[in-house]
Amino acid sequence: MSTPPVPPKPMTRALNCPQCGAALVLRSMDRAVSIVCENCHSILDAKDPNLKIVQRFEAALGEDRPLIPLGTRGKIRGTDYEVIGFQRRTITEDGIDYSWHEYLLFNPFKGFRYLTEYNGHWNDVAPVTGLPTADGMHAQYLGKSYKHFQTATARTTFVLGEFPWQVRINEKALCYDYVSAPFMLSSEVMANETTWSLGEYVSGTDIWKNFKLPGSPPAPIGVYEDQPSPLGAKAGAIWLTFVLLVSALLVVFIADAAISSRDVVFRQNYAFLQNTPGQEPSFVTPVFELKGRTSNIEVETTASINNQWIYLNYALINDESGQAYDFGREVSYYHGYDSDGSWTEGKRDDSVYVPSVPSGRYYLRVEPESEKQFGPIQYSVTVTRDVPVMSLYLVALIALLFPALLISWRTFNFEQMRWAESDHPLVKYNSSD
Repeated sequence: MSTPPVPPKPMTRALNCPQCGAALVLRSMDRAVSIVCENCHSILDAKDPNLKIVQRFEAALGEDRPLIPLGTRGKIRGTDYEVIGFQRRTITEDGIDYSWHEYLLFNPFKGFRYLTEYNGHWNDVAPVTGLPTADGMHAQYLGKSYKHFQTATARTTFVLGEFPWQVRINEKALCYDYVSAPFMLSSEVMANETTWSLGEYVSGTDIWKNFKLPGSPPAPIGVYEDQPSPLGAKAGAIWLTFVLLVSALLVVFIADAAISSRDVVFRQNYAFLQNTPGQEPSFVTPVFELKGRTSNIEVETTASINNQWIYLNYALINDESGQAYDFGREVSYYHGYDSDGSWTEGKRDDSVYVPSVPSGRYYLRVEPESEKQFGPIQYSVTVTRDVPVMSLYLVALIALLFPALLISWRTFNFEQMRWAESDHPLVKYNSSD
């Protein structure tokens, strides 16, 4: 049984810069078209045996020293790659420069791919194997749709290492970015040649781990073009959970309504006149019976009031044990006219629920009071046993809806931040504001 061949490690070749004599290393061998001297910043023709100088530029590394040094090896999608090139690219908007970094990676069998970094946001980028289609606002590739994010002219402002094309400082390319997070489909048009690439957002922590880099990656700043929302998947899941829980709540409500008896166990009409001599305002009702299981009761009060109020102190008392449930209710109704027209406030009826009342014989102690009036207030008291309480289900519905709305709002806010710097912001602001 034959042993499969072991892939060779990338070969390197040592050279010297014809300008300053500094040592150069070619890592991609015959695939290199340009190589940049780190010492004198000469861009050399790697295809020329004498390394002809193509261009020289004056630049200091400063803050643009590569975070991943040239020659560093690491794994991308399980494949070993070596960092062989580094460039800074810049776009200018409203007189402000925005720059990002591109790291060129090489594997002798897989070819080239890139890592890009902007403000701590990283993308794993590779040339596409097919030809996408684009209509300006959208692009299609391998059955996936991407939305246009921005169009900008990018220029190369710093280079190091080697490249499989002839690099130039200040060389410009018209760039189109299309986004479907966590992916970004990009095209570059330069000298009537269009190249497409597909990037996927990756975390700096994973890159530091895969390339065994010391320290920690720079913390991301803001929201990047194709950065996936941390709540995006949760938003869909929580709405599905919401639908399932609301369905269960509806089933419980229907079952509750079906088994609720709604028995009217007491109803009586009364009249009350404030400060009637010799009249004790409080009284007790006849005894009524609550049958069946422990359940709630509804005490409903209806009063014939007009621009006045009546307050009733209630006590539901068990005739046998003396256990009492105390509560008070106010019924008020006012109306009139003003400069805005007619108005009303309050209503002539009120209801209250007493939960979990055991079966037994009960009566109500009633103590009414009101403001001074010219005639008696007619009112009625009705006691109904085992009533489904709609408000409880509405409260439960709101409690279920709140987290779903909160996550959806945070997801929308994330998307708003993502598209704020694009050519198509979700919210447009008036420059005169």
